[in-house]
Amino acid sequence: MNWSANTFTAAASPLSVSSVHAVEGAHKLGVVSFGLFGDQGVFKSEATGAARVVAGRFETGAIEVQYNSKKGGSATTEGLTRSLQDVASRLDAENDVLFVILTSHGSPDGLAIKAGRLEQTLTPSRLAEMLAKTGVRHKVVIISACYSGVFIPRLATPDVLVITAADADHPSFGCEDKAKWTYFGDAFFNVALRRAESLMDAFAGARALVRKRELREHFEPSYPLMAGGANVHQLLVARP
Repeated sequence: MNWSANTFTAAASPLSVSSVHAVEGAHKLGVVSFGLFGDQGVFKSEATGAARVVAGRFETGAIEVQYNSKKGGSATTEGLTRSLQDVASRLDAENDVLFVILTSHGSPDGLAIKAGRLEQTLTPSRLAEMLAKTGVRHKVVIISACYSGVFIPRLATPDVLVITAADADHPSFGCEDKAKWTYFGDAFFNVALRRAESLMDAFAGARALVRKRELREHFEPSYPLMAGGANVHQLLVARP
């Protein structure tokens, strides 16, 4: 492992999971996890924590986590392009899975990127272009942000599974600076995925947990979504 101020990379089974045997029939996952909005620490925490949970549940290869801070960072559109290409280059393009996690503030235009003074917007069309250029057939894209459902029409296909914290018309919640997770990130990665046998089960569990929390706190529903991925589910074999 190689840690720096805003980057973690690992070339093979990361996060000290060597004691866990490979699952028979599992396809390798390459993971790219980005915390895009540097002014609040929750996105750094979520990007890092989500990658750790995925590595603990699936057979993983290359993992790259990047996040921004108030001083700057390389979790930008350019940085994401490089990371996707780098991780994809170490995968079998037909048989492995590129697993992408993005966490930030969102709007109907896309995802906010804030690295020091740099501000960008990652649009659905730009992300679709980045993913297509990786050359990897099967992908999972999980987006934890308000209005993140705007990405589904551009990304979701039978070969691309997309999970979003909200639909295209609603915010999601939990972006407090000192928090470790957003509401959706906590429900999906920190709780449901740790014990679920599949991403479908994890999503169903997380959606129920999020709705229960929103009702308790009198928030309007965020309506998390899952779309596409008919050809992806069978490739994702979780560790027991």
